Amino acid sequence: MIYHHLFQNAPKKEVNVAVIGTGHFGKAIVTQQLYNEFLSVRVIMDIDTEAARQSFIDAGIDEELIHYSRSVEGARVLFDKGKYIYTDEIDVIMNIDAIDVVCEATGVPEAGAVNAKLAIENKKHVAMVNKETDSAIGPILKQMAQENGVVYTPVDGDQHGLLVTMYEWAKVIGLTVIAGGKARDGEFIYNEQNRTVTIEADGITVHETATIQVSEEDVKYFGKIPDGRAKEYVAKRTEILKGLPGAGAFDLCELTIMANYTNLSPDKTELFKAPLKITELPVAYCSEENEGIFSKEGIIDVTTCFRREDEAGMGGGVFLVVRCDNAYSNYILTTKGQIPNYDRSTAVIYRPYHLCGVETSTSIATAGLLNMDTGSLDYRPRYDLVKKAARDIKAGEVLGNDHDYSLEAMMVPAVTMEDENPIPGHIMNGNKAKVDIKAGEWITYAMVERPENSTLWELRELQDEKFLSSTKVESKL
Repeated sequence: MIYHHLFQNAPKKEVNVAVIGTGHFGKAIVTQQLYNEFLSVRVIMDIDTEAARQSFIDAGIDEELIHYSRSVEGARVLFDKGKYIYTDEIDVIMNIDAIDVVCEATGVPEAGAVNAKLAIENKKHVAMVNKETDSAIGPILKQMAQENGVVYTPVDGDQHGLLVTMYEWAKVIGLTVIAGGKARDGEFIYNEQNRTVTIEADGITVHETATIQVSEEDVKYFGKIPDGRAKEYVAKRTEILKGLPGAGAFDLCELTIMANYTNLSPDKTELFKAPLKITELPVAYCSEENEGIFSKEGIIDVTTCFRREDEAGMGGGVFLVVRCDNAYSNYILTTKGQIPNYDRSTAVIYRPYHLCGVETSTSIATAGLLNMDTGSLDYRPRYDLVKKAARDIKAGEVLGNDHDYSLEAMMVPAVTMEDENPIPGHIMNGNKAKVDIKAGEWITYAMVERPENSTLWELRELQDEKFLSSTKVESKL
């Protein structure tokens, strides 16, 4: 990449950053700062102030330099003296003029909406780690940022940001993108000797280790997919492995943002979510015309990497299935390191890792030093992550987040806030069911109590007004 050239020629040499939310991702931005010459993270906000303070300590900051402040004036004095500040007051961040970029990493949809809007109004760039907010109102936040002369950007380190970067690169060099998506963090590990498949708990997306036994009759479906049999093998593997934890709403949340940035679209609302070896991605995740499982090109989906313990995995990374439309160029593409399908009409390009906040500095520095984002030029609400009840839900129950297993996620074309339309999962998150909802029913706007004075809901209304015409989707679900 050419970041070193770009940043060296920037009008200033350092970006002052504030991080809101010190969970898994936000904390890594803080702890990596001393190893990046372009970033200074000296302000953290978290409702758990001890977690914020500990992030500085874990970053290697001298404890004598770390101070708590909920006073704007006090924080300004501390900042000017070079101190590190942790707070639970958003006004502290918004009123320190030297802060260039706000990283919103709370993971809470309403908080993300409030914090991002405030940052934009206060002429601060926003690096949106909070994919929950981004999936629901990202396009309107980006438009607001442009109108205020600041940057709203996805972040390198999370899968949607990385796929957008890879997709834009592929388009720039002239590749045709057949399909794209992400691999789950959890992987299916196949033990051939014991005929077992295991997925291990990671404490984040997979909460319990699970193993299934494979019958002798079914073992044949775990060899590499033969030429022309992708649909059969994907269907059989999916059936055999259905007892293991599958892709969750958090996976589809990132896919929704990817679709809205790239114009890739799901082939069906529930997606295929196929368990595939890396070498099978160009075999299965292409169109029927190329012996794959998709009805057309330009598809987005998620995969669970299926592999032996001694084989390389996907690391929760991202992939594109591509081709060159010139025969000689395609020969180069499929013979110089990329994994092709059987007739070399497709190849997979993949990145087998995502380093969360450890690599987010590239997006932050691009915003703070170059006034540019690391997304695509066209970000609009093409798709929504919506949910249906996986069990009966009683009126008054609080509807949960992407780890709530009483809800099942799907991707559908984005529509307006009509009572009959499905409500995006992160718009309803944390609100109460207005009525009883039966298992299998799509959750619509009419079924959810609207909270008072919600910035998230207000921005969603504005986004609908700016981007969408009034649409009902009863016949589409």
